[in-house]
Amino acid sequence: MNGSIFQEGHVAIISGGADGIGLAAAKKFASVGMKIGLIDLNEEKLSKALKDLPDSTLSFVVDVGNVQSLEKVKVEVVEQFGRIDLLMNNAGVGYPTKSWDNLDSWENIINTNFWGVVNSIHVFVPQLILQEHASLVINTGSKQGITTPPGNPAYNASKAAVKVVAEALEYQLRELSYKGGPRSKNNRIASHLLIPGFTYTGMISSPQKPKSAWAPDQVIDFMLERIEQGDFYILCPDNDVTREVDNKRIAWAAGDIIEDRPPLSRWHPDYADAFKKYMES
Repeated sequence: MNGSIFQEGHVAIISGGADGIGLAAAKKFASVGMKIGLIDLNEEKLSKALKDLPDSTLSFVVDVGNVQSLEKVKVEVVEQFGRIDLLMNNAGVGYPTKSWDNLDSWENIINTNFWGVVNSIHVFVPQLILQEHASLVINTGSKQGITTPPGNPAYNASKAAVKVVAEALEYQLRELSYKGGPRSKNNRIASHLLIPGFTYTGMISSPQKPKSAWAPDQVIDFMLERIEQGDFYILCPDNDVTREVDNKRIAWAAGDIIEDRPPLSRWHPDYADAFKKYMES
């Protein structure tokens, strides 16, 4: 972790930080001396997480879907630490949904997974711009927001929206550094879309980590490696799915439009053999 952002005295704000990928990030950043502002809605998990982090860590029991609560977080973090160097929009939930059912679950998922990211960008990115030093935004997406498999349309929709928001954010931040913008590449605000593979987090009901899943710290180590390489799309493998397999699945999903196939043709019985041959080719 040799990048200029990840160093002693710099400040990271992490939502969904009480367990899983968010907590793994907090531990990793704290290990190099970064100060941490940890956001989570689960007070019990947040209190437990703090035991593994430095005493200087600030914690906030906050619903990221509430923009006023995030404003208070920003004020306190800046008052206590004086700066913000990294924003990690990682809060996420997932409940079973269908296209015409479970409306309450739809609202909860969209409120956290989508509005949580939008709210956080609106609250914290202007602060990053104001500070005029290099900083970083990481938005946690999902492969389900790209290939949109059947089973949970609300979650897929929320993560597809995060992808769109993250791409637009990176474009606009890039514009601050090019075409005569106010920022050089040395004080640029960069952003990334983290796309985990199968990861053993609190959203997985299994009492033990499945063999095919990565641990959260593996995701963070991979994320830091790819940030160092300058990747915007940080597409993580796992113990079962390689980058090559991901690439082909994503290309097939895009091909549904190009080839005028039925939506989600990967799971359509009339296209099962074609998809199998495509993956084997």
